Amino acid sequence: MVLAPSKTSRLPGIAACALAVAVSLAVNRFVPGLSPATAAVALGSALASAGAIHAPLRPGLLFVSRRVLRAAIVLLGLQIAMPQILALGWQSLAVSAAATGLTFVLTPLAGRRLGLTSGTSLLVATGVSICGASAIAAMHDSADSSDDDAAGALAVVVLYGSAAIVAMPLLASWLGLSHDQLGVWAGAAVHEVAQVAAIGAASGVLGTAVTVKLGRVVLLAPIVAVTTSLRRRASPPAGAPATRTRPPIVPLFVTGFLAMVVVRSTGLLPPVVTENVPAVTNVLMAAALFALGTGIDLRKLLKGGRVMLLGGIATGLIGVISLAGVSLLR
Repeated sequence: MVLAPSKTSRLPGIAACALAVAVSLAVNRFVPGLSPATAAVALGSALASAGAIHAPLRPGLLFVSRRVLRAAIVLLGLQIAMPQILALGWQSLAVSAAATGLTFVLTPLAGRRLGLTSGTSLLVATGVSICGASAIAAMHDSADSSDDDAAGALAVVVLYGSAAIVAMPLLASWLGLSHDQLGVWAGAAVHEVAQVAAIGAASGVLGTAVTVKLGRVVLLAPIVAVTTSLRRRASPPAGAPATRTRPPIVPLFVTGFLAMVVVRSTGLLPPVVTENVPAVTNVLMAAALFALGTGIDLRKLLKGGRVMLLGGIATGLIGVISLAGVSLLR
């Protein structure tokens, strides 16, 4: 019989996450272009690759990487007001939806050709096409994927999304894109909300970029629900008893995320809540991403470069598809 970890046994890992958040916030203060979440996952990966993550930390890290990340996803919904997203116009929304949908469908096909598992390919597709770590966590709960699959997908999101912070404004200038076009392109193509915000703040298109990005985030719940339903129909559990308990098609925390979107869209929340929720969400997300980052051993990823190659293909897909759509906008 395996006993669940006690609350006391979680304390070392939770304390390590708290310290990592403090370091990540300090890094962000001196390097504003590097979000606390990105700094946290990089720190976690660096410590894991150096062999500095020991067994006593594991229970707390596991708790934070699952429970705290889910809480952060729920709170993320409070940043999404549907009237603001709809105000972008159908053209911008169509560009974002087309880029998201095509990337999500085509990436697993590329992963199959590269010989990767379906779990890895699905999580890379989800993270790149929707909203990075939040989407990976949501799909990981619903799909037959391992923690190694999730770690590889997370590394992809951090690596290519961080590169986009530097590359996208330069490419936009070279291509002659307008400010509005750059805002839509960043929101429709870059992986993490924080990465989009970094591009938007540096380029003067913060409002448009983040709003388009949050429109992609809304797609998280329906894509998770449809994917989970299709996977169940395609591979029902052989010989499973009729009474077997199965996880819900839409995880509870994704339902909570949708509920928070509805609450925010009513316009009834006081400004003190809407102004402070992003800061709380960022802290929780940084803690969770540090914990997830401790599962990323760069030495292993570099040996098996197919995951990184798939991430590059997926990033290229969503970048090119969204750019083609943006070029039609006036």
